[in-house]
Amino acid sequence: MSGRDAPAEEPRSRVPIARWAADLAMGGRFAVTGGRESWARTIMTAVGVGLGVALLLLASSVPTMYQQRNERGDARSALTFGASEVKPGPDTLWLANAGTTFRDKDITGEVMAPDGDGTAPVPPGIDRIPAAGEMWVSPALKELLDSDEGKLLRDRFPYRTIGVIGDSGLSGPSDLAYYAGISQKAFGHVNSSYHIDHWGSTEKKDANTPLDPALLLLIIVGCVVLLLPVLIFIATAARFGGERRDRRLAALRLVGADIHMTRRIAAGESLFGALFGLAAGTGLFLLAREIIGSIEIWGISFFTSDIVPSAPLALAIAAAVPASAVMVTLIALRGIAIEPLGVVRNAKPKRRRLWWRLLLPLLGLALLLPLAGGFGAGGGGSSNVKAYQAAAGAVLLLIGITALLPWVVEAVVERFGGRGSVPWQLATRRLQLSSGTASRAVSGITVAVAGAIALQMLFASVGAQDREDTGQDPNRAQLIANVPVNDGDQARDAFARYRATKGVRDLLGVTEDYISDVRRSKDDPTSVPEEAITVADCPTLREVIRITSCKNGAVFLVDSSSYYGEEPGFAKPGAKVNLAYRDDGSPDLRKKKLWTIPDSATKVKTRQDPSGSERTGIFATPGAFDIADLPDPRASAMIRLDPKVPDGVEYVRNTSAALSPAMDVMRLTSTSQSDEFQVIRKSLFIGATATLLLIGASMIVTTLEQLRERKRLLSVLVAFGTRRTTLSWSVLWQTAVPVVLGLALSIAGGLALGVMLLKMVGQPLAVDWTGLGTMTGIGGGVILLVTLVSLPPLWRMMRPEGLRTE
Repeated sequence: MSGRDAPAEEPRSRVPIARWAADLAMGGRFAVTGGRESWARTIMTAVGVGLGVALLLLASSVPTMYQQRNERGDARSALTFGASEVKPGPDTLWLANAGTTFRDKDITGEVMAPDGDGTAPVPPGIDRIPAAGEMWVSPALKELLDSDEGKLLRDRFPYRTIGVIGDSGLSGPSDLAYYAGISQKAFGHVNSSYHIDHWGSTEKKDANTPLDPALLLLIIVGCVVLLLPVLIFIATAARFGGERRDRRLAALRLVGADIHMTRRIAAGESLFGALFGLAAGTGLFLLAREIIGSIEIWGISFFTSDIVPSAPLALAIAAAVPASAVMVTLIALRGIAIEPLGVVRNAKPKRRRLWWRLLLPLLGLALLLPLAGGFGAGGGGSSNVKAYQAAAGAVLLLIGITALLPWVVEAVVERFGGRGSVPWQLATRRLQLSSGTASRAVSGITVAVAGAIALQMLFASVGAQDREDTGQDPNRAQLIANVPVNDGDQARDAFARYRATKGVRDLLGVTEDYISDVRRSKDDPTSVPEEAITVADCPTLREVIRITSCKNGAVFLVDSSSYYGEEPGFAKPGAKVNLAYRDDGSPDLRKKKLWTIPDSATKVKTRQDPSGSERTGIFATPGAFDIADLPDPRASAMIRLDPKVPDGVEYVRNTSAALSPAMDVMRLTSTSQSDEFQVIRKSLFIGATATLLLIGASMIVTTLEQLRERKRLLSVLVAFGTRRTTLSWSVLWQTAVPVVLGLALSIAGGLALGVMLLKMVGQPLAVDWTGLGTMTGIGGGVILLVTLVSLPPLWRMMRPEGLRTE
């Protein structure tokens, strides 16, 4: 009943723990023996809590997932930077990286050959080293090669598959990887190779190396934004079925229970639902493990065995969820007096107080303001304190937005009069009677959108600052391949094969080597001055040096000494230079092989080539210099693709693999971003996807619970002639009003938090209006989708059968 103030509470006396336990147990029994309504409430609570628990367990598994993945990656690593060079011996392995890319999918691989007849180290995941012409492949690569999509890729692997790499040799189940055996002679066509005597990186990672402050802040805010809606939804789920529970507790008062006992019984009922939700969440988590182990998201995958919650975090979840359910129930019952003849609520509830709701975001801003411009400065414990301070400030600001939402909704809806259409009046009257329930339903989406807007602002700014200009020009050439050759004839043959490759429109072929002076340096008698020589045709030379005219037989000079601000070098028109080199790479002045720079050689200035590099030295056309005279040439092919051939880059990569078993093709890009930023972006996108799915599911559960509470009222309205379309529109308006107000708060709070975050990392203030509109649209879209999904249950609840009672 309503219409009068609730009576004063009965005096509280000290209750022993045994009494608490007995009352909680009684509430648990009511949750399962109270008939269909009790079971419905318990199941709805369990579903709501279970969804949140499942996501929390997944979040607590992230450290273990990445640790296991990184450990397997370290175990299969072969090259340790800074380690001494391993000399070939009977127990060593000759190795070269042979990774490649196929349609934006990275494929890791190594080609290898034992150095002797001894026991060479075997890579993890396989039981023997592949012989020449054999290879081990990962399950994902085997599936790709066997598919129709992999027909083009198969030409890149002239090896016979002898087995599948085990889990210990892979980072994740979707890894595309292989180990191939080649002959010792084939290593002569490999650019860089090395010898190893063991697998596994022994490099100690510097734990004190600080992460970039902006990236650290991205991680902190991302975790807050992803997990806070989960915690809010768990608290909301603990309050499902409040009205029916209150009537049930009134019956207990009639048989002699005092008001404090009824609250403990209600807490026990919520506790059982939370424990049931823990079990349901664990089951959903186990199901999600199996699903995650079979999918790949943004290039990242994990084995099912990796997805194990951290023990301390799992224990914290197991303790916090039931405790929060009990606490939320006790707090919710403080404003209700449960009497033997019914539930007494204040007909005119006290206005919600604004001061403490404003205090929360102000405290959050107070924590964030001192960090402006100084986040990440200092080291050690100071950085950790600032990280916690930033997290606490973001949490308080976002929780403050949630706390403000009920006050804003109440303040707005109480000003709605009795005007408008019937659906609008039904909706506004319902909001006036229970604005708190409507606010709780959208609080999760409010926090998520506010945090997402702030994160989007920080993400856009950090991404722009983290993006570096590579100096490469993909408009002049799209690919570059450094071809290992032993002589000039091989370089000519390689360029001819690239030109004949399908999808290649043009090729800039450059052959380089070094020449030396015919005498030792006057300043340092132990050294011989050297200079680079580049041989290419005229169209190619125009891309690497600044020339106005060129014909075959011309020679040009770019003085490296003047380029670096030194004294003029020995390479001058008419000068003799030495082409002879020893096997160790040093100039051979005893067996000189002379070449005279033509007197017609023209001095020019250098120019950045399509890869962003600048060259100096002697530049000669094939008519002036025969590349067959170069002792140790290096061939570089800058390739222009035909845009009409969609897989042109893949045909070029196939040609490269035929020229060298360990050569890949580099794609030219004008900008690049750090690997850390890429990993953080992928991780946040994965988390945001999971959180968005939870928010949608939680909104559906919450809406269905509210409809179930009003089932009889809906049936009465239909029995009196109310049209179903009227009630459907009223439900939509009931959802839309708090959503619009919540999104308005989200925009304001998200912009405030975003500005503070940008000030903290010293980034320029900029609003990503596209991202803001996208986040707001997603928030509104989720609510619209939830409303559409709730319409079929709404129509079923309008049937006359809803008037039945027991």
